Amino acid sequence: MSPITVSRALRNPDMVSDELRQRIDGAVNKLGYVPNIAASRLASSRSHAIGVIVPTLYNVIFAEFLQALHEVLLPVGFQVIVVNSRYSIEEEENAIRTLLGQRVEAIVIVGVNHSKLARRMLIQSRIPVVEAFQIAPEPIGINVGLDQIQAGADATRFLLGHGYRRVGFVLGQRDERAVERLRGYQLAMEEAGLFDENLIFSQTGTSSIALGARVMSEIATHAQLPEAVFCIDDNLALGALQESRRIGLKVPGDIAILGFHDLEFAACASPSLSSVATQRYEMGKLAGEYALRLLNTGKPGERRTVKLDHSIVRRQSTP
Repeated sequence: MSPITVSRALRNPDMVSDELRQRIDGAVNKLGYVPNIAASRLASSRSHAIGVIVPTLYNVIFAEFLQALHEVLLPVGFQVIVVNSRYSIEEEENAIRTLLGQRVEAIVIVGVNHSKLARRMLIQSRIPVVEAFQIAPEPIGINVGLDQIQAGADATRFLLGHGYRRVGFVLGQRDERAVERLRGYQLAMEEAGLFDENLIFSQTGTSSIALGARVMSEIATHAQLPEAVFCIDDNLALGALQESRRIGLKVPGDIAILGFHDLEFAACASPSLSSVATQRYEMGKLAGEYALRLLNTGKPGERRTVKLDHSIVRRQSTP
């Protein structure tokens, strides 16, 4: 059969008969044939690839986001190229440069605070850009995110509303989303006339259960224990919960604990963990859908902010 027939069958299998497709698939398997993607991109001026930049591959909060992106993009013929920026401005710049060099057709990026160079590269690329997980004051293109400041304030007010006055804040690495939640916490505490810098507990390191346990161990040495703590995420909250039990503190009798993101294990912890639920899967789904829509309409420069809701799931670790 002719090369063009084979090419058509590989790109659009539904365009050829079942018998022909089976013969071509058999030859592909026998020869171990791998299409030359670079040549295909040159010939068609399309890469059929969308780049995604996340700050870490360690934290499970990005798993649902990436899963949703794959579920939206793969069925319509796009590949997803994921790059890890490692919470570094320089690494984010390198990631953008790498993806643009791969001729991706759109970029989805976690975060909204970019260097001047990164922002310039994204704008000058003239491809759809979707910023996620936060609300951008000046979005580059589409912004699908959560109001992290409001979520931090609402979580703090939830604890204040249950009569707690010494409400602590627990965090590890101060990435941009952690800093925004901290701002929300501070606003709510100042609003109540209760803000005290000594109630902010932090240790340098990647957010983890082990780090949460270490921070709680430090908290327990203070002369006056906080009545409740709002942890920057569920990993830290679970570590704080386990360490509290280990050293004999009753939760929530001696100290109440509130997490963030409502990960799957929060409901299974003992006692079960109260948390702020966020819509990570929906965020990824919308990010993928908007990227496709901009590609289809040919309007990559469209600007829009889509703010997703959050909610507080009350369980046994708070009253």
